[in-house]
Amino acid sequence: MTTTSSSAIPAALLDLIQSADPSWHDALRAGLTAVAQADPAYLNTLAQDNYLPTEGRIFAAFKQPLDQVRYVLVGEGPYPRAASATGVCFMDGAVGSLWSDKGLSKQVNRATSLRNFMKMLLVANGSLTAGNTSGDALAGISAQAREDITGSIQTLADLQNNLEAQGFLLLNASLVFRAHVAPVKDAKAWKPFFDTVLHALATHAQTHVSALPTLVLWGKIAEQLRSLPLIESFPRAVAEHPYNLSFIEHSGMQTLFGDMHLLVRRG
Repeated sequence: MTTTSSSAIPAALLDLIQSADPSWHDALRAGLTAVAQADPAYLNTLAQDNYLPTEGRIFAAFKQPLDQVRYVLVGEGPYPRAASATGVCFMDGAVGSLWSDKGLSKQVNRATSLRNFMKMLLVANGSLTAGNTSGDALAGISAQAREDITGSIQTLADLQNNLEAQGFLLLNASLVFRAHVAPVKDAKAWKPFFDTVLHALATHAQTHVSALPTLVLWGKIAEQLRSLPLIESFPRAVAEHPYNLSFIEHSGMQTLFGDMHLLVRRG
């Protein structure tokens, strides 16, 4: 087997590992090594290219400590807009408030996947009924949420905090987006990295005699990770990508998220 030393990995990428929780540092180095072994040119090309997320946030999802991970929510890749791509899947950096006087905020409605995820949560908790997730129904829910600022989450940051408190690692199948590269191509290059993450989670569970986290796979690119042999060891919850309207009524997702009360502000 060909070995790859850390010196073969661009220093700029190695340095970004420090932005992650220390519990992930060894796994992230191993993951980059696995990517370089699979395609020796990929990381060097990437380091010289323009990609999202910016501001060194490529490993932002890994601020969630390894020993707190109970779920791994896998999206496709970063949002294709600099203001939106945060390095954390489905968390659109251009979104502030979740609500408006007409229902969901304009920023949430622009982020289609987030909009449908919010609607799914509202159906799951009984606030909305399937098939009636717009118009007056949403306006009424929004009015209640904005009045109940101590009991209802108000911002996307609140939602992200709730997900992370439930133990979610919010990870994209591809850690980067490049306008001139098909997302499925970048996702393929990062597949060895994702395999390394799975090994780290499995080793941690075995060492600490704890349950494996549940993999929540959304969309076709995330589903392609199912070809990794180790993935069969993990419990999985699979759905279409949330940009599909059918996601709102996905019973499996409603069951998974319904008891988490993600729209309720944590004390």
